[in-house]
Amino acid sequence: MGTARWGAERVAALRKIAQLLDAALVVPGTTYRVGLDPILGLIPVLGDLVSPVFTLAILWQARDLGVPRVVQLRMIFNVAIDAVLGAVPLLGDLFDFAWKANLRNLALLERHAAGARRATLSDWLFVAILTAAVLAVAALPFLLAAWLAIALGRALV
Repeated sequence: MGTARWGAERVAALRKIAQLLDAALVVPGTTYRVGLDPILGLIPVLGDLVSPVFTLAILWQARDLGVPRVVQLRMIFNVAIDAVLGAVPLLGDLFDFAWKANLRNLALLERHAAGARRATLSDWLFVAILTAAVLAVAALPFLLAAWLAIALGRALV
């Protein structure tokens, strides 16, 4: 079996699973689709493990198929957004119905694996903005601690 065919078969299998997790069912009376991921996410612990396992499969295939690293990082950020916001009680469950990280990542995989397409400006911007946001959030406790230390120092003088 040729490498290209094997890659296409893997992507087709991933597409079926992503569809199942993010868009398997039509919401009655609408054209909006939901998958098993947000529904399973309502089950404590077990539900939050299904999507990350599948995400690892998509990321592994992206690496295996030569998807640019910046696109792989974008895929990781999609999952991180899903995980962080999905962890917020109730609001996170609603967010899971809309974000659909698996389909987002599959679209990136298909776009960049076919013909080894280069990363686009939007890929770089997405990664740069989220990296800056993560660094800002990580720096915030240190900035608050420094501000508090300065304020306490002034109050004691």
